[in-house]
Amino acid sequence: MIPPADVAPSPVETAIWPGLLLCGVVTLAAATVQWAERAWTGRIWLETLVIAILIGTAVRTVWNPGARNRPGIAFTGKFLLEVAVVLLGASLSAEAMIAAGATLVLGIFAVVGVAIVVSYGIGRAAGLPKSMAMLIACGNSICGNSAIAAVAPVIGADPKDVASSIAFTAVLGVVVVLLLPALAILLALTPRESGILAGLTVYAVPQVLAAAAPMGAFATQNGVLVKLIRVMALGPLVVVLSLLVARERAGSRPSLSRLVPWFVIGFVVAAIARSTGLIPALLLPVLAGTASVLTMLSMAALGLGVDLRAIVRVGPRAILTVVLSLVTLLLLSLALIYMTG
Repeated sequence: MIPPADVAPSPVETAIWPGLLLCGVVTLAAATVQWAERAWTGRIWLETLVIAILIGTAVRTVWNPGARNRPGIAFTGKFLLEVAVVLLGASLSAEAMIAAGATLVLGIFAVVGVAIVVSYGIGRAAGLPKSMAMLIACGNSICGNSAIAAVAPVIGADPKDVASSIAFTAVLGVVVVLLLPALAILLALTPRESGILAGLTVYAVPQVLAAAAPMGAFATQNGVLVKLIRVMALGPLVVVLSLLVARERAGSRPSLSRLVPWFVIGFVVAAIARSTGLIPALLLPVLAGTASVLTMLSMAALGLGVDLRAIVRVGPRAILTVVLSLVTLLLLSLALIYMTG
């Protein structure tokens, strides 16, 4: 006998632990690959969170996790990701902005803003959906994976667009790390200028260190400083996008809860707490480590929701958009460097 349509799902079908455990296994496999990568080559070319997406996507392509794992995968890819964004705020400090000086700080925000607008236009001209064009624009212009992860729930991006954007920007980010030191030498940039260029164009802080290190410790310090200031643009960007999306969907003035998602408020509160000394220094590494683990789990969940064949279909347009967006960011960064002396 066929059961009624309104029969409640079984506890197994609604439990989050099977999917959460699956995400954990994928994340552990990704961490193992990164360990082997460093052991064999002496450096990290792809980070764990990127590898987690790739492994998750490969698993999903050859095997459907099914209803048993779906709730846990959804919980990990959304809620745990939002918690990670909140914890990311604790890594930011107002001291960094003060140390850099008003001219450079304003210039960094201007580069980020112009790069997002131009990159989004490139993506739309290439035929990408609005959400994916925005994800690539934000990822390239701010901080790669973290920016994509923060913006995705605000604009309601499809998981396959999120995974595709992170995968493409991450791979190209590795190429940038390899080529940037040679470009700095070719352009005869000073260590300070090399650091600024790395901080403005490279996605993750470890990658900034790798790109700036060949130019010396001073270049590395400037690169990390610029990178952290660049990340600070993430909060205002998410608020602006929340406003635009809410107005587009509702056609009227949105409520505060729709305008500012809870994790954006948490992000700002964490940044303020860090800047005012409310968060003990000993706790900062713990928060950073927790955010990193949650992000890796979330990336595994995103990968498990994506069929590789869907990524391949959108690949050429996304790659073209990422490359042209990165070139735009590079040119804007060089312009800022020369304008600020």
